[in-house]
Amino acid sequence: MDASLLAVLNEAERLLVAETEPTALAQLDEDAVVALHTRVRRARSKYVGQYRRGAAARVGAVGSRGQARPKNTRAALKAEAFEQALARVSRRLGALAAQSAAALKAERLEAARAAKRGGKPAAAAAAPTPKAPTAKSRSTTQTRTGDRALRSPASEKRRAGTTASGARRQAKRDSH
Repeated sequence: MDASLLAVLNEAERLLVAETEPTALAQLDEDAVVALHTRVRRARSKYVGQYRRGAAARVGAVGSRGQARPKNTRAALKAEAFEQALARVSRRLGALAAQSAAALKAERLEAARAAKRGGKPAAAAAAPTPKAPTAKSRSTTQTRTGDRALRSPASEKRRAGTTASGARRQAKRDSH
């Protein structure tokens, strides 16, 4: 990264940008890269917002956006530094996501081939089969609660609204 961009960052921000270097990114797994992506994106959004708000506030005083811009260079440089860092993290995240997608596709294809052969896929053969539910456990798992209940307050309200709208529609027809 450009030294002039790093010069405007404080120590914590420099550490965050250092985490986005290719050597540091290579050591992270996909979940860690997602978390880093979120942190860098928040920092970038913070400084982009500061830059825009600062420039917008000065437009009235100086008369134009072009004259307001030079007085806001620190926030602009910080936003640019985090934009470059975010680009690096996004590229790495894209590469890791492509690898994960390829692995999942290979698993699905293997499962489909195994099913076509009449066998079990390798992962399913190793996994224990779940026990069949007993009559008692089946009745407790099928009870619905809350909005999913057959006769909940929400479903009653929805049913009443449907009935009322049908009645209004019929009344309108009968009046003509």
